Amino acid sequence: MEKALRIGYFADGPWAHGALELLSNDSSLEIAFVCARHCRPDEYLRERASEINVDFLVEEDVNSTAFIDRLRCYGSDLFVSMSFDQILRRQLYSLPRLGTINCHAGKLPYYRGRNVLNWALINDEKEFGITVHYIDDGVDTGDVILQSSYPICDTDDYGKLLEKAFFECPIILHRSIKSIYAGTAERISQSSLASAELICTQRMAGDERLDWSTTSREVFNFVRALADPGPRATTNMGSTAVKINKVEFIPDAPIYKGIPGAILAKHENGFLVKTGDSYIKILDWSSSARLKVGGRFK
Repeated sequence: MEKALRIGYFADGPWAHGALELLSNDSSLEIAFVCARHCRPDEYLRERASEINVDFLVEEDVNSTAFIDRLRCYGSDLFVSMSFDQILRRQLYSLPRLGTINCHAGKLPYYRGRNVLNWALINDEKEFGITVHYIDDGVDTGDVILQSSYPICDTDDYGKLLEKAFFECPIILHRSIKSIYAGTAERISQSSLASAELICTQRMAGDERLDWSTTSREVFNFVRALADPGPRATTNMGSTAVKINKVEFIPDAPIYKGIPGAILAKHENGFLVKTGDSYIKILDWSSSARLKVGGRFK
């Protein structure tokens, strides 16, 4: 029987949970260790590591000489990163004989960086990608092994894209590892996929502020991009914050000038609110403020 591929797994969160199940149930693969985020170790991964009898590691600086020396003892053939929060430097990612791979919820070289599912919705994309790639000295810049695209429709929001990614990431990651094990993995330069990259910055506290002067379509995209379990789009009624989780885009709403943020009318299931070009209907919101026709969001 051919020797199993030993994998060092750097991971966090639901995408990592599903992948660990696939990898640990594959007899051609062997988990050497699981390394979780230092700031918030994943308890599910801790429990599963114990159940499959592998070491569960937590390290503040995975690139430290001491930690890398510790990893040498595991004899890993491949390192795998899934939603890990530290950048793996050359001394670490080059340690295994087959290198280190990462699964990224973006269609590289587009949507490189942070919070890419939120940005895809904000930018009104019609699809999002998942890419498995080798790690190199850049961030999300290494050669691609596998890449797939998945449609985005108007009924999708951040929560639904997360669910798709949680399901699909483990599948494409497992396929990639199997191709490496079989010696058939491709190495596709990202420069051959596009002449220019699209880089996303991390979204921070305060970036959830909604701008009513943008178009209705832009307001719609912004709200669904920050919907639960995101921070939700935020506006104010006077000095009171209003968090908006869902709005309805009305394609045939007339284009006209008005006061952005003005509450125009009450419907049975929500309020019409003026935007920069027309209006939208807010359907799901939370606030201690009382919404009424004639009021204004700011």
